[in-house]
Amino acid sequence: MTASLPAFTDYELFRPFRADPSQWLPVAIDIAHGHGLACTEPQIFSTGTNLVVGLDEPLILKIFPPFLRGQFASERASLAQLRGRLAVPIPEIVFEGERDQWPYLVITRLYGRLGSEVWPRLPEDQKERVLFQIGETIAEVQRVPLGDLSQIGLRWDQFIPRQIEGCRARHERLGLPRQFLAGLDDILRDAAALIPLDAPPVILTGEYIPENFLLRRETEGWRVSGLIDFGDVMTGWGEYDLLGPSAFMTAGVPRRVRSLFEGFGYASTDLTPTLKRRLMALFLLHRVSDPVRQLCIEGWQQKADLFELQDLLWPI
Repeated sequence: MTASLPAFTDYELFRPFRADPSQWLPVAIDIAHGHGLACTEPQIFSTGTNLVVGLDEPLILKIFPPFLRGQFASERASLAQLRGRLAVPIPEIVFEGERDQWPYLVITRLYGRLGSEVWPRLPEDQKERVLFQIGETIAEVQRVPLGDLSQIGLRWDQFIPRQIEGCRARHERLGLPRQFLAGLDDILRDAAALIPLDAPPVILTGEYIPENFLLRRETEGWRVSGLIDFGDVMTGWGEYDLLGPSAFMTAGVPRRVRSLFEGFGYASTDLTPTLKRRLMALFLLHRVSDPVRQLCIEGWQQKADLFELQDLLWPI
């Protein structure tokens, strides 16, 4: 008899289970067989949050623990709403179901190499090219109607006040150096005035980072060949989705920053002190914000205070 999937209440308890495929892979294979799918050479994906395994066909099985059911709902609704509306490929849902109260999706597998594998070795002109495409993709996603995604997660006008309230405690816990904490109250005061709460919301993934897109090399160079992982989608102010590439990819390099923003639809003249101040506030309020571990600008902690950091991240 195939083993059952156990119940977990939080990620810390789930983590060691996920890290030991012998405990859950037989269940994954059984789920695949239940849909008539072969899984003789399963490919286990060690990164990410959920249980993810590649099947023999160009398909992926993604199993969500019950306490992350919200991610399942987000992924399912996002893939349905975005299907056929983007130039960049995204997975398509082939099957969905539930096992021992763990929801799952069987989705198509996209072609390309994970961005996190390729990005560090790209020449500078190719990094600029990819960042322009990412900016274009963000803008394209944000032009898609919300549909059922309007019901996903907190409304933007609820999310931002909650993030402001917990911002200082979060960054103190994560070890943000004292010189940056000193300017935090000023940023939070400005955030309430700078961040629109009642503008028409758009679709936000919150995570346009190398782990969540695929790249392929073509005649003219590398390009984005797929977008994956829609488990944390929400809706709100569009600039929020510029933060992932700004933290992990642009590294404060002016031409990279310009490429990202031009792809998004902003001219270099749009990168005003007011916009940079708003982006800095949004960065600190991002639900997974952790500057100490995320910013890819070497030595940034010795180069700036919190106010000057916005000019390091988004130079004109």
